[in-house]
Amino acid sequence: MLRVAAIPSPTRSVIEFGPLTIHFYALAIILGVAVAIYVGNRRFLALGGNSGVVSDVALFAVPAGVIGGRIYHVLTTPELYFGKRGQLVEIFFIWKGGLGIWGAIALGYVGAYLGWRRRGKNESALTFAHFVDALAPGIVLAQAIGRWGNWFNRELFGRPTDLPWGLKIPLIDRPTGYLNFETFHPTFLYESLWCVGVALILFKMNSLQLKPGSIFIAYISMYTLGRTWIEALRIDDAHLILGLRLNVWISLVIFLWSTALLINRIQRRNR
Repeated sequence: MLRVAAIPSPTRSVIEFGPLTIHFYALAIILGVAVAIYVGNRRFLALGGNSGVVSDVALFAVPAGVIGGRIYHVLTTPELYFGKRGQLVEIFFIWKGGLGIWGAIALGYVGAYLGWRRRGKNESALTFAHFVDALAPGIVLAQAIGRWGNWFNRELFGRPTDLPWGLKIPLIDRPTGYLNFETFHPTFLYESLWCVGVALILFKMNSLQLKPGSIFIAYISMYTLGRTWIEALRIDDAHLILGLRLNVWISLVIFLWSTALLINRIQRRNR
């Protein structure tokens, strides 16, 4: 069916300067990291933290996050890299996409903690909980920006849709079973907008005087709530458990855990 209104897919995902190839996916990740550091630094300074701590800790957290995200992706989609049809060398081709958010957050958190102990712990009266609270809005804004890399790669879109904001996908990029459909749910856009909304709420939470660490937990809770329904729209290959995608279950479990933890913290504060 010919559509008058639809979000177009990019016609290219790279820029070439002679032998140098720059991938828009990588640029989206780099821009997101820059925004996260900028926002986190401003918030950390506003709390009374020292200048330079956020950027120094980022030297530990960012590489750890990238490695963690890639490890999670490889572990949850091993068929792409191992076995008869797998391409082992492509484990290192992160510019093609494939950074699992849960691995990125988990190992990035560990990297941030190690960086904090090395650089920030002895230079500030603030705790690591204050530090991650300062970072939380910037992190989710980085995720909002990074999702546009999926748009440039024409990947991770949702089920077919006739909605005016459907994403037009070229025939070559449509998955098997969906070749006759032209427009799909733009899940990259849904998640990007959701993350911006989460960031705005987190900015407002400063006035609530919650226990340190609560803003970061709220970030996890709100992000996973959105990721649960957005993930359920996707049609790319994924492992299923009881008919639901693996990442839907993981998002749901983390949402329930983080929400319960946040409620407990708020109740304890009010006693």
